[in-house]
Amino acid sequence: MGAIERGGYIFEPEYSVIEQKAAIHVYQNGEFIEELKFKFRGAAPEPSQIEQVVDAYCQSHGI
Repeated sequence: MGAIERGGYIFEPEYSVIEQKAAIHVYQNGEFIEELKFKFRGAAPEPSQIEQVVDAYCQSHGI
């Protein structure tokens, strides 16, 4: 899954299969804002799990 754009923010997911950890880097106007960390199971985070993390961030920040 590639980057997600919402309300002027860019969300770029990355993950480690070995560690079963993932993060979504949040950018606005090309500037790094925050890293959202979460865990997953399997070969990669499910797209729905990534969407949930992005949705929760957007809701909590009024995006």
